[in-house]
Amino acid sequence: MLWIDTHCHLDAPEFGSDQVAVRRRAQECGVHHCLIPAVSPANFSAVRQLAHRFGDSYALGIHPLFVADVTDRHLAELDASLGAQRDDPHLVGLGEIGLDFFVPALCSPAMRSHQEHIYREQLLLALRHELPVILHVRRSADRLLKYLRELAPAAGWRGIAHAFNGSEQQARAFLELGFKLGFGGALTFPAARQLQHLATTLPLQALVLETDAPDIPPQWLYRTASERASGLPQGRNEPAELPRIGQQLAQLRGLPVQALAAQLQRNALAALPRLAALLAARPATTTS
Repeated sequence: MLWIDTHCHLDAPEFGSDQVAVRRRAQECGVHHCLIPAVSPANFSAVRQLAHRFGDSYALGIHPLFVADVTDRHLAELDASLGAQRDDPHLVGLGEIGLDFFVPALCSPAMRSHQEHIYREQLLLALRHELPVILHVRRSADRLLKYLRELAPAAGWRGIAHAFNGSEQQARAFLELGFKLGFGGALTFPAARQLQHLATTLPLQALVLETDAPDIPPQWLYRTASERASGLPQGRNEPAELPRIGQQLAQLRGLPVQALAAQLQRNALAALPRLAALLAARPATTTS
């Protein structure tokens, strides 16, 4: 079985100098491709280099958690980087961008307005460079949808609403605009009934799988605050966890795992068309 991790921060400090081993473990588990999204201009080069090293793909964008000090100069830098890498087959999207109305420091009226400005400008860059969009959605689905509708191209959007955890109505609104919905480790918790309901009842063609590693660990890696206080370390999420997450999704939907993996790959290609050439080449993962 061949899996695609459609959202993995391989450049995160948690992986340190362990990136090669992490990527090798994923490859051995059948995860033959990872999409590595940027979060700010500071890591544009890092995600590009990792994607090239491992035969993976990357996206460039400015994450809402990093927008506090972002100005139009940074947007111009993103625009220039997208133009400079226009012919790079490993560049498959613009992201991770979006809105975050969960973090208190980002929820003042001024910061909400600033977030929305940066988000809207990045949507315009996605249209200019004809790239799919990787969306960060945290307590912000309706505002994200507002701008997507306002700027929708005639052919519709392409991309992924990453780590989706909204309502069924919001889910279907993203689907109507052309997006796929990203599901990952949050799906594996017994209490995640609404999320499991969505993953079970939405059209299978609507879903892609992701880890968001090292964030959003699945249930078997998670440690409660009391467990951590007693000395149990929090398990580190990695792309190698993706097949096990996929197995749980297959059980929820009553599907053979192979059939699920094949359909999820087709969904990822529909969301991110430039992946097709990379998957056809399928270079071996670098191990040194």
